[in-house]
This record gives sequence, C-alpha cells and structure tokens, in this order.
Amino acid sequence: MRAVANAGARYQLRLFFTALQFFTRLPAPRWVGFDAAWLAHSTRYFPAIGLLVALACAGVYWLTSLLLPPVVAVLLSTAAGIYLTGAFHEDGFADVCDGFGGGMQAGRVLEIMRDSRVGAYGVIGIVMLLGVKVAALASLPPLQVMPALLVAHPLSRCLAATLIWRMEYVREEGKVKPVAQQMSTAEFAIAALTALLPLVVCVALDVLAWRSMLAALLLGAVATVFLVRLFRRRIGGYTGDCLGAVQQLSEVAIYIGLLAMMSPAWS
Repeated sequence: MRAVANAGARYQLRLFFTALQFFTRLPAPRWVGFDAAWLAHSTRYFPAIGLLVALACAGVYWLTSLLLPPVVAVLLSTAAGIYLTGAFHEDGFADVCDGFGGGMQAGRVLEIMRDSRVGAYGVIGIVMLLGVKVAALASLPPLQVMPALLVAHPLSRCLAATLIWRMEYVREEGKVKPVAQQMSTAEFAIAALTALLPLVVCVALDVLAWRSMLAALLLGAVATVFLVRLFRRRIGGYTGDCLGAVQQLSEVAIYIGLLAMMSPAWS
C-alpha cells in the first residue's frame, strides 16, 4: 500500500512540475523527466501554478512598497509576473484581440491569431488591459493588494480551465494542444478547490470582505462567459490564445470587483 501511495504522490508531483515548466519560466528537478501524456493531465494544477505566481508578485509588491509609491510597486509586481510566465497569457490576450478584431470568418480569425506579429488591435488591447489592471490594483488599499493577487491569479486560471473542461479545441495542431485535451470532472474539481482555497482563507482571516469576494467571483465569471460565448459563435471552440485571454480578462474583472465594493455607494 505504501509503495502505491508513493507512486501516486510521485506521479502528482510530476504533473505539478510539468505544469510549472509549461506555464512559467521556472525549471523542474531533473528527476521529473518529461512525457507528453502528462501535459494532458497537468491542467489540474493550473490554479496551483497561479498561486505560485501570485506569491512571487505579492513578494515583489511587499518589498518594493516599503520604499516606493504604491503605483510603482504595483507596476514592478505586474512586471515580475509577466517575466515569470514569459508573458504567456498576455500574448494570448493580444492574439485574441488581433484575431477577433481583424477577422470575420473562423478560418481568418485562426490565421491571424497564429501570426507572430502583433497588430493594432493586439497592441491597443494589451495596453488597455495592463493599464486597467495596474490602476485597479494601485487603487486598492495597500494592505489588500497582496490578498487580491493571491485570490485573482489562481481563480482566473481556474476560470480559464473551464474551457478545457467543457469546450472543444479547434486547432489540428498547436503548442497548447497537448494540454487542451478533455479535462475530467475530477481534475477540474482539484483545480477549483485549489483556486477557492485562497479565497476562503482571505475571508476567514477577514483581510477581504465576503461581499467583495462575491463581487469578484461574479465579475470574473461574467468575463469568462462573455468570452466563451464569443469563442463559440466565431470559431466554434477555443485555442491556446483563448485560454490566455480568459485568464487575463477574468483576472482584471476580479480586481475590478474587489475595488467596486469599496465604493461609498455600497456602504
């Protein structure tokens, strides 16, 4: 029994480190190795990778906020996250802006998104997205920025994982295809529990109000549903770029939800 348990734990660690290598610049231990089949099951740890990225961003924010104004600390924290992930999700968002902004037919949309060049829609979209993200975080009370990061990063990645769980991948090939296989309900449950854990902890410790959390969840879900409907209507499914777009837009929506509940109108 112990041998079976150890084998199971070792396999889960392999899946985790496989996800870590795929979604970030961080290396995995040599003993992990690589098997393409692991990629299809590593998505259960997508939110866990988001939590690690959030911890790094929160650490950068905390250190820099000791010496610098909040907006500068937020900018540096955001830059750290982009560097750590290799702008993986930001690139997907920009490609979706280009593809859906410049293409009318499904084939043309997919062709534009595959192009490595960034067009006007992509540039404008990513600049606006990052601007709103930084502005929203910098507008939160300083003590709430780190909890917001710890909630938004894993939760937004869980929302992106819903596409893998419930939608069809529409490209015949692509960098993300190995991870874009059908996600089982059990695997999605692992992802969802991981994403909800920071939220529960923040509410339990009273660092974020439960009303703010509900607003963040609602707006994150609305952003996801909006993009899912767009993807179904225009291309009949999703691509890797679509995953990045959902992660980025829902992350920003979560920050806006947290910020909106601070308005005197809700007092």
